[in-house]
Amino acid sequence: MQELKQLWEKVLSKIESMVSIVSYELWIEPLIPIDFRDKLILSANSQTAKKQLLKNHSKELTECIESVFGNGTIYEILDPAEKEEYLQNNQPNENQALVDDNFSEEKCMFNTKYTFDNFIVGKSNQFCYAAARAVAENPGQKLNPLFIYGGVGLGKTHLLHAIGNYLKQNNPKLKIQYVTCEKFTNDYIESLGTNKEKGTVKGTAEFREKYRNLDVLMVDDIQFISKRTSTQEEFFHTFNDLYQQNKQIIISSDRPPKEIETLEDRLRSRFSSGLIQDIQAPDFETRVAILRKKAQLERYFIDDDVIEFIAEKVDTNIREMEGLLSKVYFFATLLGKKSASIEEAREAFKEQLDVQKEKLTPQTIIQTVCDYYGIEYNEITGKKKSKEIVEPRMIAIYLISDMIDIPLISIGRLFGGRDHTTIIHSRDKISELLKRDHKTKTIINDLKKQIGEKC
Repeated sequence: MQELKQLWEKVLSKIESMVSIVSYELWIEPLIPIDFRDKLILSANSQTAKKQLLKNHSKELTECIESVFGNGTIYEILDPAEKEEYLQNNQPNENQALVDDNFSEEKCMFNTKYTFDNFIVGKSNQFCYAAARAVAENPGQKLNPLFIYGGVGLGKTHLLHAIGNYLKQNNPKLKIQYVTCEKFTNDYIESLGTNKEKGTVKGTAEFREKYRNLDVLMVDDIQFISKRTSTQEEFFHTFNDLYQQNKQIIISSDRPPKEIETLEDRLRSRFSSGLIQDIQAPDFETRVAILRKKAQLERYFIDDDVIEFIAEKVDTNIREMEGLLSKVYFFATLLGKKSASIEEAREAFKEQLDVQKEKLTPQTIIQTVCDYYGIEYNEITGKKKSKEIVEPRMIAIYLISDMIDIPLISIGRLFGGRDHTTIIHSRDKISELLKRDHKTKTIINDLKKQIGEKC
């Protein structure tokens, strides 16, 4: 009979396609089979996990377990305390029990979720995407080295992994190494320790064999090398060896080479000898597309207004934006809902919104709108009804009602004592325009970004 480990892996492969990624990674994947005699004994990592599994996924577990272990197979889930008690009273079957809780194989260095196909291309990243694609298709032939820089969470690591996944699929014989700058540094330090301990050059030789006998070297977050003199020295020689052999070098950083402090001039020069390409923050449309793609890949059921809500709130960090999408869906699953709505989104953002609201004032919003349109504060709050004043006034009213929790009457007082029906009309008019008018969406997004920067 097959080992319990192999049977359980088959169960996991079946159930993964039946539930959301959040449910799978949070509740199902951590399950550990510990014994199988008259029934399958599974261990959950917490009492909460056990409750969630029995409440929301018992049907899927039963179906997949029976398909692998046989019809009528019974299973039981134990929380940590119950697992300890079970193991004290029962000696697991030697031929089937799991010896080690962690039986997953070593994972590939490249995240298979990061590919060119699921990278959303927009105005902010199209040139960076094109460069990465060109390098993947012709490594070492052109654009060498490729230096990608940009802020945190904008997709640099995604592109590096996409290159790696493309190369492994289309050029499986290539020797590829992807490391963070920290990993490269730690490997080098470890090689020096080995060298000292053994009194030989074996440690250093092994390090150089690992990094200089490659077809493609990728180093993520190279900016952290800036204050490590000896590591810079070693990386310089590694770079030279690979470059002279026409081996592809790909580097990412949060800033261009000229802005990396204490970086040696010779390294700065090497980094600048190829293509330096920046990746910028995505616009609103690209953020929406990224979130929709994420929801599709992770099998999240998310309302469209939730995706737009998140895209409006987070505009500088894709990783944070995707994390909040997962958080929203997680809240929905905890409540037993099949689809995440705007209520879950507001709950996920509650702490962030509360902090923002404490700092934000109506006057800040009004002044920001005035600066944006180039009009005076007393004009927008006054009686003028010319088109160049009415539109900014309506937008200011909409932003205040959307971003700050204050009564409509209070908003009316800010605008020369206008009654609440006028405020409602202005708010609703902009809300309707946002659904169909691209120009209005752009203006609102620009203003929210400027207001957020002031808070």
